[in-house]
Amino acid sequence: MSEFQIYLETGLRHVLDIKAYDHVLFLIALTVPYAFKDWKRLLLLVSIFTVGHTLALIMSVFGIVTIKASLVEFLIPITILVTAAYHLVTAGKTAKSENISVLGFITLSFGLIHGLGFSNYFKAILPGSASEKLVPLLEFALGIEIAQLIVVLVALIFSYVVQNFFRFNKRDYALVVSAFVIGVVIPMILGSEIWK
Repeated sequence: MSEFQIYLETGLRHVLDIKAYDHVLFLIALTVPYAFKDWKRLLLLVSIFTVGHTLALIMSVFGIVTIKASLVEFLIPITILVTAAYHLVTAGKTAKSENISVLGFITLSFGLIHGLGFSNYFKAILPGSASEKLVPLLEFALGIEIAQLIVVLVALIFSYVVQNFFRFNKRDYALVVSAFVIGVVIPMILGSEIWK
């Protein structure tokens, strides 16, 4: 297997790992108000998140940023909670009315936080100097982006099925899914090492 495939697969596994479901939870929370017709806006937000994630890894690899692991592990579920709570409060409102530049900035910030959560592991699996890690890091980022698009596609299909075949309206769907995500993420926050 080529180096490209190895890092691409590492990126795919990072998102799709069932034990590390925080990434998937964030993507579900992010996708809640959108439908297939909003694919351009959603693709933009997912890509912005990937850029933030990748920037965090680059800054970590080059020693620009170091942050305590327990703080990052606390902040990651906070980003999920904020996203889900926002969509709980705005349930049923059209996603097109949201300011994309504000959402983009917030999504970029959340991507930075999620990227920092993986930075120590990423530095450990990559041998060599910081500059030698740049290409594998971009290959890894491509794997992240592909995996995120898979998760978003599955979430959109699920949303479509629930709303069109089970006759859930958009508002009820957003309320239920956002509440579910909040219910899953609160124990993660309460169980954080930061409280100890």
